[in-house]
Amino acid sequence: MALNKTEKVDILNIGLMLLAAVIAMVMPFETFLFVYAVLGPLHYLTEISWLHDKQYFVKGKYDSVILVIAAALLALFEIREQLSITFPIGFNANIVFVALLGSVIFFFVQNNFLKWAGIALVILTSQVSSNFNLFLTLFIPTIIHVYVFTMLFMLYGALKSKSRFGLLSVFILLLCPILLFTIFPNTAFYPISEYGIKNYQNFKYLNILSLTTFFDQPLPDSMDGWSNIIFHTKTGILVMRVIAFAYTYHYFNWFSKTSLIQWHKVPKWRFVAVILIWIAGAALYMIDYTAGYKWLYFLAFLHVILEFPLNIMSISGIVGHLKGKVMKTATVRTGGK
Repeated sequence: MALNKTEKVDILNIGLMLLAAVIAMVMPFETFLFVYAVLGPLHYLTEISWLHDKQYFVKGKYDSVILVIAAALLALFEIREQLSITFPIGFNANIVFVALLGSVIFFFVQNNFLKWAGIALVILTSQVSSNFNLFLTLFIPTIIHVYVFTMLFMLYGALKSKSRFGLLSVFILLLCPILLFTIFPNTAFYPISEYGIKNYQNFKYLNILSLTTFFDQPLPDSMDGWSNIIFHTKTGILVMRVIAFAYTYHYFNWFSKTSLIQWHKVPKWRFVAVILIWIAGAALYMIDYTAGYKWLYFLAFLHVILEFPLNIMSISGIVGHLKGKVMKTATVRTGGK
């Protein structure tokens, strides 16, 4: 049976997934640093451009403005020390909380009064975010965004297109982290370089949180102790394999679906602007990795937050599909009554 375009892309994605797993296993830290600096900025820019043309999957014309403001505030929070700005404790968690629940409202609610009343309620109750601080500020913008939301987007697409290879790709995506922990677990193929150690400092708290949350890692006496655990121990390297895989495949998945998503079909001036900003951003990373990280943090968080309504759509679509299947099955069993 001939393959359609969607199935061909799904097969390509399976190959890219396996490629991402292999390079993440062999060079986890350097792979992450490379794809984050080179593929990351191009992904941010092209996805934001695509989301703009899709009206950000929200109901109101100006709903996305709130999400842009949230990303700007988070970017300011990240460089607060350089700007000598003081924020309240838990400010960044409050902002992510408002952006996430606000996106649910923006996606489902059409009525302006109900919408803005809901946003006001979310803002007033945002202090509860202090109970989920690390989850909101570290896991959602990172592993949940690049792995969980990517998987949900793939599953939604596979269910819509009824692609057998799409469903297979979701299964393999679930399987890869397990394989990365079980295949050659005691082998560090390419020990991290001094360059890697220096420039990965911007991301180390994700590893620390992962190690303490999922592996009950005893707390070392100093940050030097953490560096040894992250960069030189078996568990630290295995955790990094998964992180590197998740980010690498997240970018691969986006670019491999160009023919389906059509993100490249934009006005020429915008396409040129995207390419120029990408080249400038990647060059800045090459010159000074930390400077690139700081300056492009706004774009990174902006694409995460602007994607929230799309994530809500994926979840809603999956639930709707499964609900339809259950109802259809129930109708068949009751003889259509």
